[in-house]
Amino acid sequence: MALKPFTYHMEATMTDPASSGVAGAAAFKAVGGASAVVAGGTTLAAVVVMLMTPPRSKREWAVGLISTVVSSIAGGAATIEHFGLQHWVNAPFGLCAMGGLIFACGLPGWAIVRWVFNFIDRNRDAGIDDVTREFLDIQHRPRDRG
Repeated sequence: MALKPFTYHMEATMTDPASSGVAGAAAFKAVGGASAVVAGGTTLAAVVVMLMTPPRSKREWAVGLISTVVSSIAGGAATIEHFGLQHWVNAPFGLCAMGGLIFACGLPGWAIVRWVFNFIDRNRDAGIDDVTREFLDIQHRPRDRG
């Protein structure tokens, strides 16, 4: 029995763009638009931070990822709550703005955690009095205003 050659017939069919857009908006709403924005902003912040300050080990990568995600979600939520921006969730552009805000709140998270761990690592063998003295010296150091 000989096999028949496979033929593919292309048909010019297009979906209605309006119905596709409505279906996409409905799916976005069903998944939870605000949740998707939070996830998107958080993910982008983590990716940007990891690309700009590459981790030195797998352990540092995990700490960076966790601290960026937590600072994105917690910092974004605190900022939205503080400024009373909850009404943004009712409009698509508001959701985009929320995503940007959540993204921006996640960026400093990894840097702050890295600075704290570097300070702790540098003072690993120091006593609490030495650490306190160094902290106070840093705090009272004159700043360069130039």
